[in-house]
Amino acid sequence: MSHLPAPLTRAVDAALEATVVLSFTRIGPAVRSRLDHWTPLEELPAAGRRIMVTGANSGLGYATARRLLIAGADVLITVRSEEKAQDTRRRLEAELGQDLGERLATDLLDLDDLSQVRSFAERRLAEDEPLDTVVHNAGALFAEKAMTVDGLERTYQSHVVAPFLLTSLLLPKLAAAAPSRVVTVTSGGMYSQKLVTARVDSPGGYRGTVAYARAKRAQVVLTREWARRFGDTGIDFHVVHPGWALTPGVESSLPGFRRLTGPFLRDADEGADTIVYLTLSEDLEESGRLWHDRRPRGEYRLPWTIADRGEAGELWARVCRDAGVEPVVPSVVG
Repeated sequence: MSHLPAPLTRAVDAALEATVVLSFTRIGPAVRSRLDHWTPLEELPAAGRRIMVTGANSGLGYATARRLLIAGADVLITVRSEEKAQDTRRRLEAELGQDLGERLATDLLDLDDLSQVRSFAERRLAEDEPLDTVVHNAGALFAEKAMTVDGLERTYQSHVVAPFLLTSLLLPKLAAAAPSRVVTVTSGGMYSQKLVTARVDSPGGYRGTVAYARAKRAQVVLTREWARRFGDTGIDFHVVHPGWALTPGVESSLPGFRRLTGPFLRDADEGADTIVYLTLSEDLEESGRLWHDRRPRGEYRLPWTIADRGEAGELWARVCRDAGVEPVVPSVVG
């Protein structure tokens, strides 16, 4: 597609975004990559960068780690068991046709246990290697309600509280590598939910898809709050929704949706593209934005989902209490 005038490219992109289906399916990146002449990910500056990706043994996390390694970054992945760590390394080395050696590091992290989050952060702070970017990708849609060992609803803890705690504890490490970034992977499903702090952990009746969407909405709001409160630390905060991608999670948790949209779902690489772009690109707009297909997007599609005044501050205070942490401007380590 030849270069079009900027007003026309914006108009085409906006029309695509308004359809939802065309925007979120594989049609979105097929059109936008040509419309905006996307730079191939492997041409973005990656050498010398060390990037952490949570939940990287499958789906978007695995695709993100693989694309980062192809681009030349060093990658630290987190998984829930040593068996998964070994299997993920084997698959990545087989696909890339090389011994990744120290370019790929693995560590165990279970977001359902906040003590594991604290231990994991302690290991990161104690190591000599830098940490340029944290990608919060780990998560799942749970059909049944369950409580964690910390006494919190599982969806809320794994998607909201645990990543918040981990970011808070890693602030000194990220500040030492500034300019650095925190990238959170949300879901387009969050557009259906209004942030109500009292309902963010789905008290009372539980529906997995609603709980998931509420947690994903909270991720978007917290990203904006992180940027507002810590914008002068040299750490940028971004949140991205990957569109509708075919991942093991979608196949197991949303079989009806999978059957309905199957031919149009993005593959994992297409879903991971903007995640990788946000970790490597040097030319990004202001911190705290929601991204989709390499462009900042609006946080709301339905007027009744706009949060009430003060709700973002209430969410921040609640998550601080539930995580047992009060984020502070970091002192540089090392």
